[in-house]
Amino acid sequence: MRDKLPPEPPGSEVTPEKLYLRRRELIKNAGLFAGTAAVVGGGLYLLGMKRTRPMDGFVPDAGAVAQPVAPAQGAFDTSEPRTSYEDITTYNNFYEFGLDKNDPARRAHTLKTRPWTVVIDGEVHKPRTVDVDQLISSFPLEERVYRMRCVEAWSMVIPWLGVPLGKLLEQVQPTSFAKYVAFTTLEDPEQMPGQKSPVLDWPYVEGLRLDEALHPLTLLATGLYGKQLPAQNGAPLRLVVPWKYGFKGIKSIVRISLTREQPRTTWNLANGREYGFYANVNPAVDHPRWSQASERRIGDSGRRPTLPFNGYAEQVADLYRGMDLKRDF
Repeated sequence: MRDKLPPEPPGSEVTPEKLYLRRRELIKNAGLFAGTAAVVGGGLYLLGMKRTRPMDGFVPDAGAVAQPVAPAQGAFDTSEPRTSYEDITTYNNFYEFGLDKNDPARRAHTLKTRPWTVVIDGEVHKPRTVDVDQLISSFPLEERVYRMRCVEAWSMVIPWLGVPLGKLLEQVQPTSFAKYVAFTTLEDPEQMPGQKSPVLDWPYVEGLRLDEALHPLTLLATGLYGKQLPAQNGAPLRLVVPWKYGFKGIKSIVRISLTREQPRTTWNLANGREYGFYANVNPAVDHPRWSQASERRIGDSGRRPTLPFNGYAEQVADLYRGMDLKRDF
């Protein structure tokens, strides 16, 4: 299957998976966040992407120019074994490239991820249209090793690279009217041939409540396993919200809009009875066509119990205090 994947950056520009994992353990054992680059002989950087000046109007955090990667710790890490790079990049849903799990890996080479601009607008004081590399280089990268639970009852553990969405939203200064954040995927049937099918209403749109978007766990992912994010996994920019079902993780984002009203999202519009707006992982609320009480971890045999909020209840349950999670699913 690897020979069918979209081209990756040259080998000289990426960190081999085994070395990447060894570096992670070295950094973790040393207990270091600051000065990571010095410890690992140059550190993990935004691999395979050019570095550009920070986008106009944005204030990069200290050390953002070289972009050392803060290694995952605490709630941003898990002791569970990582899903293999091959499984992550060859088994996924990205209907813009087809309905089968291996379609994105076979077909996403048609997606041109540079140049790429992202519009940030709506209820913000400082709207921007920015180059994705300028956006990424304006913030230090962070590693997050998250469980990912698909609504189809399979799961993975994925080591992402990216920037916390909240840091970006703070820079554009939401107005007092901002209550939600809507995200939109590129619409270009020539690059994304699955959009020629009416299986969904294109372009793909997802949304979060503003407090969910600002939560420290919420990530804009730019890479995985220390490498540039592959096209089939949502390059160059995708959303990762680890306590929600995977369809909330919109890929290949071109617009981020802050809104007063709850966005009309793609899967909720397609079948609101099966796909709620919140889509929080909940083993007590079944999908109408299957149980959500257990899941199949890709690469493992058998099934395991599904955890409330995908194991992140301690961090996020307070966001939904007083809500009926069976009604607001």
